[in-house]
Amino acid sequence: MRFAKRVRNLRFEGAYAVLDRAQRLEKEGREIIHLEIGQPDFPTFPRVAMAGIRAITEGKTRYTSPAGVAALREAIARDLGERRGLSIEPKEVVVGPGAKPFLFFPALALVEPGDEVLYPDPGFPSYEAIIGIVGGKPVPFPLREEGTFTPDVDALERLATERTRLIILNSPGNPTGGVMPREDLERVAAVAKACDCYVLSDEIYSRMIFSGAPHLSIAALPGMKERTIILDGFSKTYGMTGWRLGYAAMPVALAERVELLLTHVVGSTAAFTQYAGIEAVTGPQDDVEAARVEFERRRDAIVAGLCGIPGVRCQKPDGAMYVFPNVKAFGRSSDELAEYLLVEAGVAVLPGNVFGKMGEGYLRLCYANSLERIERAIEQMGYALAKLERRPASEKASARR
Repeated sequence: MRFAKRVRNLRFEGAYAVLDRAQRLEKEGREIIHLEIGQPDFPTFPRVAMAGIRAITEGKTRYTSPAGVAALREAIARDLGERRGLSIEPKEVVVGPGAKPFLFFPALALVEPGDEVLYPDPGFPSYEAIIGIVGGKPVPFPLREEGTFTPDVDALERLATERTRLIILNSPGNPTGGVMPREDLERVAAVAKACDCYVLSDEIYSRMIFSGAPHLSIAALPGMKERTIILDGFSKTYGMTGWRLGYAAMPVALAERVELLLTHVVGSTAAFTQYAGIEAVTGPQDDVEAARVEFERRRDAIVAGLCGIPGVRCQKPDGAMYVFPNVKAFGRSSDELAEYLLVEAGVAVLPGNVFGKMGEGYLRLCYANSLERIERAIEQMGYALAKLERRPASEKASARR
């Protein structure tokens, strides 16, 4: 079949491919510890789930405004503004079925064919995919391992040109857990102003920060609110991955364009899901903080465990729910190591190269699992990796010639 150019190079997200492989092994009787999927292991908070159930029983199952139920947009605007130190109006908020539409639709509304879009590498795979779909030119900027995986802003400044239309940021980030400091955000803001471009700030992990400092959005810097799209959602914070509920705040003119795209592509987001979202945002937040504390405890355990394995080097991330250990000492590709650990150790992890070329030599582990199973995974990985000879990749290549 002859496909349009815009979809020819699309690939599955690596997490789903590894999950499928792990589940096949489980069907064969293998016990697998899952550290591959970026999904909280706790269920949707009961108060939120019950609000959704009530909405269904009350008949809130009809079409809604494409931009979202007014009460939810108001609640989001209030909460988002308070947490970012901004004044946000409900008309600047658009609700959608998950956060991913707010990667795609703003890019579709802003990026012309040939326009350049800067994005992090390693980074969430959908960034590069969406840039290609809308006809933009993907321009990756590297993250620095020595800087706890914050963007190499020197490189970003060199890569930005008069053709740069959009800069994508992700802090706290997937797959590394890196959190951008204020000085880096200020430098990126200066680049955006100089290029007269927009920033799409993916802040889906904003409630998962472990440094003790509050989340800082680039939109809160002087002169940046009018050129920033803040992307957030309910999946990670409230354990609502399957509810498909996300949102973004952006300049009103852009919000109107995005609403039109939602109208013609999606129609509207499920009503009962949105009423669950109202409870999530306006209700007590004790459960959110308890989850954050538990994730921090798991982060400390997994980093300590990985650093105890000879040949593995692991930074302690300041946010999200991922670690991104350096495994270059084993002289094997990320794909080879991930497959080896799945088969030999019974631990499902992701190869770093599924997050971009600069992720080669790393693995991503999601610590959204019990502390007991994380400790078992580390033990099993340690045994398996101890069987491998550690040598630089260049030596391995020479041995093959």
